[in-house]
Amino acid sequence: MNRSPHTLTAANRALSVSALNRQVKSLLENSFLSIQVIGEISNFARPSSGHWYFTLKDSKAQVRCAMFRGRNMATGFIPREGDEVVVTARVSLYEGRGDYQLICERMEKSGLGQLQQAFEALKAKLDKEGLFEQSRKRPLPAHPKHLGVVTSPTGAAIHDILTVLKRRFPGLPVTLYPTAVQGQEATAQIVRAIELANRHASADVLIVGRGGGSLEDLWPFNEEAVARTILDSAIPVVSAVGHEVDISISDLVADQRAATPSAAAEMLSPDRNALNLRLQQLKRRLQSRMSWQLEKKRQQLNSARQRLRHPGDKVREHMQALDRLELRLTRATARHIQLQRSRVEQLQRRLQRVTPINRINQHRERLTQIEQLMPRLMQGHIERNRLRLAQQSGKLQSVSPLATLERGYSILLDNKGQAVSDSTQVNPGDKLEARLHQGRLQCTVDSTEE
Repeated sequence: MNRSPHTLTAANRALSVSALNRQVKSLLENSFLSIQVIGEISNFARPSSGHWYFTLKDSKAQVRCAMFRGRNMATGFIPREGDEVVVTARVSLYEGRGDYQLICERMEKSGLGQLQQAFEALKAKLDKEGLFEQSRKRPLPAHPKHLGVVTSPTGAAIHDILTVLKRRFPGLPVTLYPTAVQGQEATAQIVRAIELANRHASADVLIVGRGGGSLEDLWPFNEEAVARTILDSAIPVVSAVGHEVDISISDLVADQRAATPSAAAEMLSPDRNALNLRLQQLKRRLQSRMSWQLEKKRQQLNSARQRLRHPGDKVREHMQALDRLELRLTRATARHIQLQRSRVEQLQRRLQRVTPINRINQHRERLTQIEQLMPRLMQGHIERNRLRLAQQSGKLQSVSPLATLERGYSILLDNKGQAVSDSTQVNPGDKLEARLHQGRLQCTVDSTEE
């Protein structure tokens, strides 16, 4: 069949349906590498292959989704019709039908997944800053004198704490710092309550917490503001949030974690029955110790009574000893005086023999003789030195180069001031200086001969 040129040209430019879908698929996959989409599960199907096929929708639109077995096994739950989820996916196109779809890589329940991600992110941040380090946690008082509780005044936590205290140690004073423990206002109220307890400074330990609940209910205790307020508290803090399986940021940053509020009260309150038992044991030990001490002192008293003498006998003994010491002192003093008197007499006799007047006269005569002898000795010394100087001057003059210069000789010096004694030391054209007896000559070397 014959076709017009216009018809052939249009056919050559047209795309096949498969080529179109292939290009659209490539365009979508390159434009949306990885996105997160939130929506409600609908038309969920799980064939024997293990893959999941479903529709994700909201009130205005829907999109087909596929999640293959290798990915959905890591999800941790099987979605149901109507569940709101957040999927991380790639945008693609099913070429056979021309429908675009999401290829899901990960799925989380809406809300819970986001909170869990926020929890993990804050946990990693504070851990990196060292807020969870065991070395910075403070010890709790062994026997608290005053307990502060930061929790809801109408919640189960305060009831459980007071019940435990009533059973174990009802005399322990308790101050409640009321606060909301869930909802939007809870975080700020918890922070204010902890700061108020620190300003009062009456409690020596704080319990911060609440009873069990969902992750959303417990979320105020996962807020950074609460964690940093606990860290800055001057009062040691016990965190008691939720049940035993619940772990919050407050638990990690507090000085001590308790599984429940009741466990916190058990931890901080002494058991009065155990204290009474301990008191009875100490009382018996004290009585036994006192009886032993009294008996020991009684025996010491009896022994001392037997050794005790009349004070008069002791006084007489001291008087006799004093008399003996007095006599010894008198005799020793007399001997010392006599010895010193003898030494003085000996020194006086020696002084008379070596009187300094005689030595002075002897030295004066010797000085007169030296004064008379000194001029003659000095004149002879000067004459000898003058003769020696004349001899040395004659010798110096005989070897002086200046004397040689007086006889008509000269000394040749090179440009460094060194004496020239050999023709090999210079070259033609060198400048030399001839030193005469009177004056100097500047010379130029024309030639040299060896």
